[in-house]
Amino acid sequence: MSGMVFEGTAHTYGRDVDTDVIIPARYLNTTDPDELAGYCMMDIDGDFAQRVQPGDIIVAGENFGCGSSREQAPVAIKAAGVACVVASSFARIFFRNAINIGLPILVCPGASEEIDTGDTVRVDMEQGVVTDLTSGKSFQAERFPEFMQEIVAAGGLMNHVREQLK
Repeated sequence: MSGMVFEGTAHTYGRDVDTDVIIPARYLNTTDPDELAGYCMMDIDGDFAQRVQPGDIIVAGENFGCGSSREQAPVAIKAAGVACVVASSFARIFFRNAINIGLPILVCPGASEEIDTGDTVRVDMEQGVVTDLTSGKSFQAERFPEFMQEIVAAGGLMNHVREQLK
């Protein structure tokens, strides 16, 4: 995964952002990622889908992705153009679903308390460093094991398995 560095505008949220606000149940009648992207974060941040730009970064507190196990939550985030999610901690099922679909995520306690919405943020996945370029503050995140970095870099578990079978 060498060289996975993302830089974008931060969209900052608090703790316990559940899958019901990431992608509300009333929009789960589709599996089309682009359609899901249009409803991403709607119940916590009504105009997120209109504001988000490709490469932007979600920064959140503890327990991001809690609630139901819907795999559409990380799909909607990735399809909306979000490059990476940085959170103090992730719900276990969301964590695995994100890795499985190739959505880069990083556990970085404390970042959400210091990074404001609108700040420019750089995330170095390989080094596990999150830098708020607006304030100049840096945060050390938990680095992923190499095999998990490879899964994310491949774009998800299925792509990774296909590459391994070649």
